[in-house]
Amino acid sequence: MTTWGESHGGAIGAVIDGCPPRLSLSEADIQPDLDRRAPGQSAIVTQRKESDTVKILSGVFEGQTLGTPISLLIPNEDMRPGDYREVQEKYRPSHADYTYDVKYGVRDWRGGGRTSARETAGRVAAAAIARKLLGERWSVTVVAWVSKVGRLAVDCDVEKVTRAEVDQTPIRCPDLAVAEKMIAAVEAARKDGDSLGGIVTCAVRGCPPGWGEPVFDRLEADLAKAVMSLPASKGFEIGSGFAGTDLRGSEHNDEFYVEDKRVRTRTNRSGGVQGGITNGETIYFRVAFKPTATILREQNTVNVRYEDTTIKGRGRHDPCVLPRAVPMVEAMTALVLADHALLHQAVTG
Repeated sequence: MTTWGESHGGAIGAVIDGCPPRLSLSEADIQPDLDRRAPGQSAIVTQRKESDTVKILSGVFEGQTLGTPISLLIPNEDMRPGDYREVQEKYRPSHADYTYDVKYGVRDWRGGGRTSARETAGRVAAAAIARKLLGERWSVTVVAWVSKVGRLAVDCDVEKVTRAEVDQTPIRCPDLAVAEKMIAAVEAARKDGDSLGGIVTCAVRGCPPGWGEPVFDRLEADLAKAVMSLPASKGFEIGSGFAGTDLRGSEHNDEFYVEDKRVRTRTNRSGGVQGGITNGETIYFRVAFKPTATILREQNTVNVRYEDTTIKGRGRHDPCVLPRAVPMVEAMTALVLADHALLHQAVTG
């Protein structure tokens, strides 16, 4: 997958290579995932108004994929580059303004250009195709949810959470009682001109054993790279993660047993992956996202002439990236799993 476009340019999109032929596909298969990622869904996300209507430009004929590159187009409709005039001269704290200038000597300052979370619409659109492939050919499902906002956390059963439960509230936490507290916390931060971070948990169910590669292309390594490429992501842990370091090997090991002629594990602290290869259990992991960098408070910074100055956030921004990060995490997960499914198929026939 390649994405293209900038936050306040004419359009954004994606090109997908390697999708097998004869997969039924239309814009209607892609649009629901884009609708979940779109801005303006509630008061706790950016109020930018984008329909994110996708158009398939190539790679599909008479409702089926051709096996050739699939190109997707998503027009930008609500651009306000004037909100960012100050950013043309000043570097926003914890943004990529300074680092892009250092690396390239030029940058699109309109909403961050390629560094904006707007870029992820192309990923989500492309991943809808991967999700459809995984579901139809291997009955694999991917579901993510917000498990922590600020210091408010919930421990949900990774085997049971459904997308319907996740989407019951705008914060996308399946625990309704905790969700209400999370929403209140985000609202409080927004009114205070501030922002909050948190954690998205993701579960992959139905994945057969044997997917993944040893050593450098371990499945968990590819998942980590994929989700850590998302804007504002700052941490990744799979299975027991860092908490597993508190245990001894005798407490942490996942013992095997046989159920209906299938090898199972009594526990799943490995998170469904051992030695970089799936063992048939549910894959689950967590991704940490920092508080949104743009806040409506005055902060110290420097300008493009390296002079001390101050800056205050303007425009439309997420006070918490977590609700919209859920479909982004699902997207990157589906793309990685589709790659490994096809690699495994190529090796085993």
